Amino acid sequence: GAQTLKEWKEYAFLLEDKLKLQQQALPVVPECVADAIAWDEQIDNSIAETLKDIFTANDKDLKEAGLWVKNNPEKYIIARNIGYTVEKPQLFYIDLPKVFGLSDSTFVSKAESGIISEFTKGKDYALKLTEQEIKSIDERYWQFAVPVEVEK
Repeated sequence: GAQTLKEWKEYAFLLEDKLKLQQQALPVVPECVADAIAWDEQIDNSIAETLKDIFTANDKDLKEAGLWVKNNPEKYIIARNIGYTVEKPQLFYIDLPKVFGLSDSTFVSKAESGIISEFTKGKDYALKLTEQEIKSIDERYWQFAVPVEVEK
């Protein structure tokens, strides 16, 4: 506890700063950073241990998290200590062109092992995929990607 007037003032300023931080909107972090923070909490890592793990990792997601943390250190500290919101990735449909007997607005509805196996005429049953997922099927499908509108 604070004993002197000076210590009380410092303590009051510290509390005021903490309140200001709590009133700010929570930072938005990518899923890989949220996973790293959750993993930290699970194994009770200190921030220093976590940063060492992130910056020396060979895992692709941890490397991505490390790059984000390196570019956003303040957001990371707030996210880890106060809370965060996970960034939602942009999703896309694959809207195929009218060729080989396909009708207008033919969407991909099933893809396995890099092969498209089913189609649908409307968006109701169409796959919603990230850019990375589409490109993992075949890079050439990216040109037919149509953003999924975010439902509010």
